[in-house]
Amino acid sequence: MNRRTDGSIDFTAGTPAEGSLDVAWIYGEADEPRIQVHPYDEHTVVLRQSKRTNYEAPFLFLLFGNERALLLDTGATADPELFPLRTTVDRLITEWLGRHPREQYGLVVAHTHGHGDHVAADGQFADRPGTIVVAREEEAVRSFFGFGDRWPTGAVTFDLGGRVLDVLGSPGHHKSAITVYDRWTGIMFTGDTVLPGRLYAFDFTAFRATLARLADFARAHTVVHVLGCHIEMMSHPGRDYPLGATCQPDERALQLTATDLAAVRDAAEAVAGRRGIHRFDDFVLYNEPRPVDSLRLMARGLAHKLRWALTRHRGRA
Repeated sequence: MNRRTDGSIDFTAGTPAEGSLDVAWIYGEADEPRIQVHPYDEHTVVLRQSKRTNYEAPFLFLLFGNERALLLDTGATADPELFPLRTTVDRLITEWLGRHPREQYGLVVAHTHGHGDHVAADGQFADRPGTIVVAREEEAVRSFFGFGDRWPTGAVTFDLGGRVLDVLGSPGHHKSAITVYDRWTGIMFTGDTVLPGRLYAFDFTAFRATLARLADFARAHTVVHVLGCHIEMMSHPGRDYPLGATCQPDERALQLTATDLAAVRDAAEAVAGRRGIHRFDDFVLYNEPRPVDSLRLMARGLAHKLRWALTRHRGRA
């Protein structure tokens, strides 16, 4: 890593910077922490919420630049006693500033999209000094990042202070969804649009267009990892955990590749015009799910909860 004479960090030389995802993620064990913190590199942190606090167990991302940090998503639980996100983020920022002192340092709290399991702890940051919390609504997202009439087909940049991010509008799963590409690490943060799990395309036309743009962008840039916000697939290809599962000991890895992203795009093209559930090795594509599809998903989840409760009861007997 290059450090300039003024103490700032050079986030342009030697990119993409090497980082590590050699980590065993928490998956719902009784004694696990409420938030897992994994430093991908010195300036990039991946956090995971415990399934013991919410079965969604979303991943969150903290990126440090010279002038400000970006927290991407705030998880699925509002209560700071159950989910101490601000305390954790404040500690991480304090530690980073201890290594890289600055007189002033900001924080932007934004979201991959506006669903409740990604915005629940926004309120923990409402009174934090030097902090901007971007609202979840599409107009707020478009205005803050400066999309103008380029939404959603154009990319815009967002500068953390030498660490430049490319932000792409990504509707289809949610109207306000974005994808963030970090030039420093070469990571694409895709939210719930692309992940190893159930891909809910509620607006399939917009979803297909988004996937085409993301695949084109990835082909033109160095993409080291594609990181979504959930793991729902088992290590066995084509099998996903039931909705509401609170323990997932056989998860596959979080990270996908640019090739996987292209595979999602191709899968979406292949099932265009065919509503319903379509299963692939690393993801399950929900093409504008019908009421019966949602009922089957919930029924499977309920059956899993009943079997889980019965197993625990027998274990205590």
